[in-house]
Amino acid sequence: MIGIGFQTKQAALANLTNMTQDARPIAADEYRERMQKAQAFMRAQNIDALYLNAGTNLKYFTGLSWSASERLVGAILPAHSDVCFIAPFFELGTISDYQIIQGKVYAWQEEQSPYRLLRQALTELGLPNSATLAIDESTAFFTVDGIQKENSTLKIMNGQCVTSHCRMHKSDNELALIQRAMDMTLAVQKAAASILHEGITTTEVEAFIEQAHKKVGATGNYFCIVLFGKATSFPHGVKAPQTLKKGDVVLIDTGCKLHGYLSDITRTYVFGEATDYQRAIWAHEKQAQLHAFNAAHIGANCGDVDYAARTYLAEQNLGPDYQLPGCPHRTGHGIGLDIHELPYLVKDNPQPLAPGMCFSNEPMLVVPDQFGIRLEDHFYITESGPKWFTEPSHSIDDPFGLEK
Repeated sequence: MIGIGFQTKQAALANLTNMTQDARPIAADEYRERMQKAQAFMRAQNIDALYLNAGTNLKYFTGLSWSASERLVGAILPAHSDVCFIAPFFELGTISDYQIIQGKVYAWQEEQSPYRLLRQALTELGLPNSATLAIDESTAFFTVDGIQKENSTLKIMNGQCVTSHCRMHKSDNELALIQRAMDMTLAVQKAAASILHEGITTTEVEAFIEQAHKKVGATGNYFCIVLFGKATSFPHGVKAPQTLKKGDVVLIDTGCKLHGYLSDITRTYVFGEATDYQRAIWAHEKQAQLHAFNAAHIGANCGDVDYAARTYLAEQNLGPDYQLPGCPHRTGHGIGLDIHELPYLVKDNPQPLAPGMCFSNEPMLVVPDQFGIRLEDHFYITESGPKWFTEPSHSIDDPFGLEK
């Protein structure tokens, strides 16, 4: 049990330091480049404008951080002219404070229809009543419905083809922010392992991880799953907390946010002496992760990566496909401003791998009513092959490679 259960919470926190001081947020020039890339794609696809709703797509293209609600806040990115914004009149001061890219703001009063105002904006942009408007795929149905009812002659389409065309391929700046966020969470994972002791609860560990993420410079946990024993066989956990005892499998899946970009790392090990069966399943998980990584190269597609992991597991009589004991879910997901985003490493996904794509690698193994093993690290695609953000877990007895 190297690195597990050897110090107090206070000592573990004292060893952590702020890791964000030299991390740089995305600058205005990069937001402009993103919009220009989207506009070039839109022109090639005969899309007249893209509506970006409050959320990560709005942030990705304009830098404006705003949470979606029942009040319409968004931006219109035309294919041939500058971006403009739509927002409630009473929010103008706050919107202005958060804007990174400037543009005209169409403001609506509470009794007015923002969807009718959107039509006015499109007209002033010189777009015809029959224009093709792509709508941010994360936009709530009631907003899309409102736009359609007030703009019945518009050709409405899913904007995911535009947003994913840009967001799937991370820039060097994005990769640097993801890398730092991953480094922060890996330090937190090591600290969390170090404070485990018999009788500690999952709730206590979650609270410690929140403190630890703050100590390394995050605002806290973006998410946190801590599971002991049989609860580890449920990929996203159970509602009741557990208390740690010798021989329990421990699964900790957590991440934080840095300038909007996310980390997501899972470590699984045993508190005490692992059984032969636990060791065997852990080893198969590590090998499945490695098979997926080795399959992730230019010329392959997302489905090939999932196939590599799943084929190895089937050879070990785990599965096949999504059957248990085995891997019940896809091998991985994209990551960036959202914890799960395109593209996905899932069976039969024909999406070709390309430089700048980022993925989790987590072909989790579940043994029903006993335990689960998930080792999750992320990698990104380069011209020369995949590169890890964090090195995979070393061994079940030395998960962080402290005695390499």
